[in-house]
Amino acid sequence: MPAKDLYHDAVKQALIKEGWTITADPYTVEYEEFKVFVDLAAECSLAAERGSQKIAVEIKTFLRPSFVRELENALGQYILYRNLLSVTDPERELYLAVSDRIYNNFFLKKASQFIVNQNQISILVVEIQSEVISQWIR
Repeated sequence: MPAKDLYHDAVKQALIKEGWTITADPYTVEYEEFKVFVDLAAECSLAAERGSQKIAVEIKTFLRPSFVRELENALGQYILYRNLLSVTDPERELYLAVSDRIYNNFFLKKASQFIVNQNQISILVVEIQSEVISQWIR
């Protein structure tokens, strides 16, 4: 099982503060010979629709010197997880969780926006210090 990311607990608490119930930490996804671990799985009741929304969250810190190298790794992992979830848990939406600092400094750049849009990456932006979700981006 992989080690928790530096921001793992802050992201988890931010989700809980917004009314999400953490259902797995980590969330194991198995398909054929593949077994992967997404950082979190959560559910939130939707009263108006009398159902629930299910998400999986992969947390990335982007602390290494090369943002591009980190993005390469995160993108590959995100796409792999999303593909596996499409057959194992198709109702669950995958999010990439990043800190507001990383989002504002790197993800708002044109090249990053192009990659995010091209690959339809859903992003969860978290204020790490206050453990609050500042943006849900689809």
